[in-house]
Amino acid sequence: MEQRKKCKALVTSQTRLTADIFSMWLQFPEEQNAAAAAVPGQFISMYSADGSRLLPRPISICDMDCEGRWLRVVYRLAGQGTEEFSKLRPGSIIEVIAPLGNGFDRREGKSILIGGGIGIPPMLALAKSLPGEVSVVLGYRDKELFLSDEFYPYAKVYIATEDGSVGTKGNVIDAILNNALSADQIYACGPVPMLRGVKLYAREHRIPAQISMEEKMACGIGACLACVCESRAKDAHSNVHNKRVCKDGPVFAAEEIEI
Repeated sequence: MEQRKKCKALVTSQTRLTADIFSMWLQFPEEQNAAAAAVPGQFISMYSADGSRLLPRPISICDMDCEGRWLRVVYRLAGQGTEEFSKLRPGSIIEVIAPLGNGFDRREGKSILIGGGIGIPPMLALAKSLPGEVSVVLGYRDKELFLSDEFYPYAKVYIATEDGSVGTKGNVIDAILNNALSADQIYACGPVPMLRGVKLYAREHRIPAQISMEEKMACGIGACLACVCESRAKDAHSNVHNKRVCKDGPVFAAEEIEI
């Protein structure tokens, strides 16, 4: 994969979806059309304008428009960096590197997409791009179902909420079992406990699964080894049993990594 360079992107819209979740569309210059190069499952690194915050914030790609040169990110307020991003308005300029990482290997057949929390946004671009029958299982804490309505044109949607306010009470695996869903492959993104459950379910039912890891990152390009996860095979870069989430992932075959 070629080395991506930092560029200046134009904020074209910013919408507050919930108290702490925002949606932003970015337009890229013609000479660095990141939208044309992006695939579902990749992420972008967004830089703060504050010189005291040197490290970028990695945020998953939620949607893309190649012709308009736009990428969409949906992110949760998690600190000073994302708070700064939330205050940007249309016409603002932000430095980014995009796209980064390896995305999902999209396959023919019947698919189940599983998203939990802030792992839901990257499932939207994937749902739009997959061939075949697509079911999406989304896990939320409560009835604040951000983005859920946007999946309906592209997939059958199933909801799980921790408090039982909407859909299945429980987690995404409970929703899969309650609705007797089946598939030729599974794609998932979310917190580690959820991914651990997805991996176990996929193994028990002999379904190939790809999971997108959520890890804190520093450089975002594979140089610093701050975002490694344990792998079954040795990494050629470090010669130990780990993988760099930013460079080797964030998408992995479920059986490739230990969680």
